[in-house]
Amino acid sequence: MYTTTELFDLEHTLAKDYLAGYEYPWQALKGIKDLILKIGPTLGEEYTEVSPGVWVHKTATVAPTAYLGAPSIIGAGTEVRHCAFIRESALVGKDCVVGNSVELKNVILFDGVQVPHFNYVGDSILGHFAHMGAGSVTSNVKSDKTPVTIRDGETKIETGLKKFGAMVGDYVEVGCNSVLNPGTVAGRRSNVYPTSCVRGLVPADSIWKNNGCIVKKEQR
Repeated sequence: MYTTTELFDLEHTLAKDYLAGYEYPWQALKGIKDLILKIGPTLGEEYTEVSPGVWVHKTATVAPTAYLGAPSIIGAGTEVRHCAFIRESALVGKDCVVGNSVELKNVILFDGVQVPHFNYVGDSILGHFAHMGAGSVTSNVKSDKTPVTIRDGETKIETGLKKFGAMVGDYVEVGCNSVLNPGTVAGRRSNVYPTSCVRGLVPADSIWKNNGCIVKKEQR
């Protein structure tokens, strides 16, 4: 449930070939900056390098009050709204929404991702059509600053990373004002209840409830 291909359909990101080289997606976090700097100059006439190291597709909409830090790529049809803060190392796919007061840092957003209202996403990867409700955030550093581990019941997976927010699979819905703690992995089509404090693995096709109880979704 943790592997790159189990979490993500790689056909929906410019990082397809890069991510395919890693068994586990968090292994790719350290190279996002270099990836963007490699891809950017090859994007062609459909993209404009609006400032050094920042490439924006000609069909994307960027509010004049938004900040685009380098390096970053903004895909086709994406909307970057008022006061969005893209700090650095953000690969944003096509048809995404990066909303008011949203901050991105060292991230890959697959096509169709929505982070529309007051979200912080750092050192994380969000899959195709993942959605974070208003005020939901990733926490990417442990309070004791030790390397992040992923917890699956009694099993611990050592990542060796001091900065690691969340791996959010395709079609995941994160409820408003939730916190995805360091090392969270949300499987495809899972849901997180509003105001949740999430840690560890949320299996695919399941629901994380407020008390940390995980239930399988009913088949429809």
